[in-house]
Amino acid sequence: MSSLERILYVEDDPDIQTVATLALEVVGGFNVKVCASGEQALEEAEAFAPDMILLDVMMPGMDGPSTLAALRQRSSLEKVPIAFMTAKVQPHEVDQLIALGAESVIAKPFDPMTLANQVRTLWEQACGKS
Repeated sequence: MSSLERILYVEDDPDIQTVATLALEVVGGFNVKVCASGEQALEEAEAFAPDMILLDVMMPGMDGPSTLAALRQRSSLEKVPIAFMTAKVQPHEVDQLIALGAESVIAKPFDPMTLANQVRTLWEQACGKS
């Protein structure tokens, strides 16, 4: 099993959920918990105890930045690496999301191998593990 085992993935689009789950579980070998909203992520995050959190930027209800802020307020999650996933990565947007406390911003749509490799690289950079 990889040193990164548990990913909480927050995405409202069912098609993207399917592709990302395939990439992370089958290609990456990770244990993934999918939440369809920021509100659901807040309800389930502490019990799942993720090693990393991937957040969609734009979601109905609580958006990604608001979800990140709420997750960071929980002591058990304050040091968990969090990355945003967005359809269009603009340099100014990356700077804003990093300033909010994200470790990285990953572009979507993505192919399974690329996503698994991006997440593994992010984990190694954030946690110093290989």
